[in-house]
Amino acid sequence: MPKSRRDKVISLTQTKKKDREWKGGLIEQIREALETYQSVFVFRCTNLRNNAFKELKAELSETSRFFMGSNKVIQVALGKGPEDEQRDGLHQLSEHVRGHAGVVFTDLTKDDLDAAMAKYEVSDYARTGTVATDTILIESGPVHGPHGGLMEHTMEPTLRKNGMPTKLNRGVIELLADHTLCKEGDHVSPQGAILLRLFGHELATFKLDLLCGWVSICTRTFFIASPVQKVSSRSAVTITRIGIT
Repeated sequence: MPKSRRDKVISLTQTKKKDREWKGGLIEQIREALETYQSVFVFRCTNLRNNAFKELKAELSETSRFFMGSNKVIQVALGKGPEDEQRDGLHQLSEHVRGHAGVVFTDLTKDDLDAAMAKYEVSDYARTGTVATDTILIESGPVHGPHGGLMEHTMEPTLRKNGMPTKLNRGVIELLADHTLCKEGDHVSPQGAILLRLFGHELATFKLDLLCGWVSICTRTFFIASPVQKVSSRSAVTITRIGIT
């Protein structure tokens, strides 16, 4: 049957497409911030949580300004190469603005900025697609909730709907076989994300890690932060200086 010419796809979204004017305005804001603040750092964001990020930006609003979400535009604003960089060596930062990354312009020192970011590291439930940091297995038998007591019998249909082999036994939810909610290193499934929340397992941590920075105080220093062996709940970094002019 031929396709009707009357059929039309109508978008109901209220989100406006980011046009050339918006991108030009962002580039201008970034370059103005470069004139205003003493330093600029590239950071990597893990498990973004908007509320915590907004609180961090509000606390540092007098000394810092964050830009995140348009990597290519940020790269253009800083300069992709020596021929179009806004300051000597800035293109080295631009190379690291990729993936879940952003830039922060600040008058704080690297240590003070790092400490401020550490205050807003928060644990939360993993969302669909997050890489699991641990293997969570629920053993067969009576099902217990996150606080140790027996889970409410009204939750049995929800557990069964999300893949757990359960049944009600005299008002008690019984798991018929061991069930793995997620495996370490694998992506959390939609069903796994729901079950992890029901059982109270917080496997995601929102945090920001500084990758590299440009500091303009008498001299211009470039440094790169590289991951090192994890020594605590928060990843450590080592700083390797790659150039001073």
